[in-house]
Amino acid sequence: MSSAAHSNGPFIAYGHFLFRARNWLFPLVLVPSFLLFHPIPNRALDILGILVSLSGLIIRSAVVGLAYIKRGGIEKKIAAPTLVTNGMFAHGRNSLYLGNLLNVAGLLLIYNNPWTYLIAGIFFLVSYAAIVAAEEQFLRGKFGAEYDAYCARVPRWLINPRGLRHTLSEMEFNWTRVLAKEYSTVAVWAITVCLLLGYEAVLYATTDELLPIFALAHS
Repeated sequence: MSSAAHSNGPFIAYGHFLFRARNWLFPLVLVPSFLLFHPIPNRALDILGILVSLSGLIIRSAVVGLAYIKRGGIEKKIAAPTLVTNGMFAHGRNSLYLGNLLNVAGLLLIYNNPWTYLIAGIFFLVSYAAIVAAEEQFLRGKFGAEYDAYCARVPRWLINPRGLRHTLSEMEFNWTRVLAKEYSTVAVWAITVCLLLGYEAVLYATTDELLPIFALAHS
């Protein structure tokens, strides 16, 4: 199979589809994976899940505050007027997507159901891999050798901490942009965590624990 045929294969096509549909498709997969299966309570995993999700939100905030790339593209299609290689993108090519994956992983840890791990976990890993593959095809076609050199020195998924302190001190952090772009993400995350923990608490509460709630509701 030629490289051209491989680059335009179904995985790339799936990535382009997800790039357009992710805003409605991702919740459409995640929410039923929570509703169809019961959470399994584990306080240690609840705490770990919150910390993992928070690490994802922190990474997202660092990306947006330093050198923001509009990930929505143009008219829901992948686009890049310039190749952005500074800010967090000097340390990880897909730092924003890494933040998203950590955010989802934290929610799955809080819910802690094997089927939810399997269904949502595999879906999001494959989906982000497909989106990244589609973006890489586009960027390589547009920027050529410049993009290849960037890929050679910067990891695809992990964040290379070398020089990170210099990056943070060298660039001005745009808190206004972070608040404007991330407040809805943080709000949805906080509401989701509260709902998951509340559902778990009610589902496994004893009758004695629930009676005061019922009495208050009917008072």
